[in-house]
Amino acid sequence: MAIESTGPNAEQISHWNGTFGQRWVELQEMLDAQIEPLGRTAQERARISQGEHVLDVGCGCGQSSLQIAKRVGTSGHVLGVDLSEPMLARAIERASGFEQASFEHADAQLFEFRASDFDLVYSRFGVMFFADPPAAFANLRRALKPGGRLAFVCWQTASQNQWILIPMLAIAQHVPLPPPPEPGTPGPMSLADTDHTRDILETAGFEDVAFEDRTGELSIGGGASLDATADFLMRMGPASRALGDVSEQQQQAARAAVREALAPFASDAGIKMTGSCWIVTARSPR
Repeated sequence: MAIESTGPNAEQISHWNGTFGQRWVELQEMLDAQIEPLGRTAQERARISQGEHVLDVGCGCGQSSLQIAKRVGTSGHVLGVDLSEPMLARAIERASGFEQASFEHADAQLFEFRASDFDLVYSRFGVMFFADPPAAFANLRRALKPGGRLAFVCWQTASQNQWILIPMLAIAQHVPLPPPPEPGTPGPMSLADTDHTRDILETAGFEDVAFEDRTGELSIGGGASLDATADFLMRMGPASRALGDVSEQQQQAARAAVREALAPFASDAGIKMTGSCWIVTARSPR
């Protein structure tokens, strides 16, 4: 089941099969609770029907694949693919009893999917990490039937996401932040620019590309306590990369600053902050 850490996405393969992938497994319940409403909206826009065949790209620990499995029923099928072996192991564990769901440890940019096999290519925050996005999306389009659909959700810019921006500003009081990634670099916000993303998808052969702004309140860490949410944000995403090689003293100072910055957003239901993403839809030519 393992894939080698070679090829254009070697850095991402290494990243998601190391400490970071295992960390996402450990934080799976909090992550799922935070982003599940966004993924569900993308599924609704995708108009998934009973009996369809769906490819779930970057399926992670499997929540989205199992939700799709319920939508397609036993007459359909969902294939979840991901670079991360630790996350796929969790997905397979959770999929007991879902005969219509299967999983593949694969690089979706390069994997040889059966041509014209799927009614829908779907992704919940799993398509922002390709080294060559036009090539990757072209590969995914070839896997679609003529007229097949694409639907995915991706983040808008960090400045439009309170849950990313505010902790990072707090950390910056104590730790130098890494320089922003170069445009087009794989990462969580790589598809935030709609003109750039439209160009990628049209270059890959997709038609009828559309973007729906999904901005609203997110339950950060899925409604956890203030302290648990501060720890959660310190361990995942941009914050974890900024804190990778700093001293224990800096870690503690940064954590205290993050906790203080989150406190105004705390309620009995946990930390609520603004999140902004795009629901992107398109189709393969008929």
